[in-house]
Amino acid sequence: MAGHCHCLDCQHMTGAGHSSMIGFPKAAVTMQGQLEFHETTADSGNKVGRGACATCGSLVAARSSGFPDMATIFVGSLDDPKRFKPQFVVFTVRANGWDHMDPALPKFERMPPMQS
Repeated sequence: MAGHCHCLDCQHMTGAGHSSMIGFPKAAVTMQGQLEFHETTADSGNKVGRGACATCGSLVAARSSGFPDMATIFVGSLDDPKRFKPQFVVFTVRANGWDHMDPALPKFERMPPMQS
C-alpha cells in the first residue's frame, strides 16, 4: 500500500499539504535506532502514532490501532524515495487547493475501509 494523506494531522506533522507513506506487513519490517512516538486520535477513533528518530527528529514511521499488523513508513525517510509509486490519495476533504493531486490516482474523501 502506498499513498498520500491530506488529513489535518499529516499536514501539521509535515508542515506541508500532505504526507506520503508506504505500508508493509509489520512482520516484514525491521528498524534500527530509537523512535519516539506521538499519539493522536484519528477521525475514526483509532489511535495513531507517528514516530520520529530520537537522534535527529526526522519522521520515520506511523502506526494505527485500526491496522495493528501494518507498519507505515514515511517516504521522505527512505534512502531511495524515487521508488515510491503512489496508488491512492486519502482525506481529500481536507486537501488544500494549492496542493496538486495526481488526477490519475483514485481519491477518497476520508479513509476507505481496508481489506485484509
